[in-house]
Amino acid sequence: MNKEELIKYWQENKIITDKRVIDAFKKIKREKFIPKELKNEAYNDNPLSIGFGQTISQPTTVMLMTQALEVKEGNKILEIGTGSGYQSSIISLLVGKKGKVYTTEIIKELYEFSKNNLKEYKNVKVFNLDGSKGLEKYKPYDGIIITAACPRVPNVLISQLKSNGIIIAPVGSEYSQEMLKIKKKNNKIETENLGDFIFVQLKGKYGFK
Repeated sequence: MNKEELIKYWQENKIITDKRVIDAFKKIKREKFIPKELKNEAYNDNPLSIGFGQTISQPTTVMLMTQALEVKEGNKILEIGTGSGYQSSIISLLVGKKGKVYTTEIIKELYEFSKNNLKEYKNVKVFNLDGSKGLEKYKPYDGIIITAACPRVPNVLISQLKSNGIIIAPVGSEYSQEMLKIKKKNNKIETENLGDFIFVQLKGKYGFK
């Protein structure tokens, strides 16, 4: 597949309907966020290895999660699991110059890889730490996105979310998860299931042991 074919597929099947999300996808070169030997597969709709037992999610999954996060200009977003930095770059365009993306990566080598990939994105700050505990310093966040499977959404992340904020996370067992969209409204939690997925496991204190 190529970029245009993916967009056509999303639009015809009403999978990605947010024009801002599609425009961001058009602008970002996914091939810059994957290993050189896989660049010809950049727009295949499947996950690709980025080393260290980690993957860059398939384009449709990345865009579904981004769309569900309902990012607005000026938002402050926390991402758990930077990986190669691709999703961070998409969100960077959506929050705009007045917004901010804070993203955490627990694997040192991927932290270095993603930091280099994101050096042109001035509104993105990358941290090498255990993101399952959140990032207390910059809370509260308009949205939080977890890009690895977790047994449950850590309460510490919910506590770092603004009222009316959204968390997107794949939650379940080690081998099968449901993508949850969690809205925090006046300290009450509303949950929507966006479908079944399989992600690599979240590392850290609140990930899988």
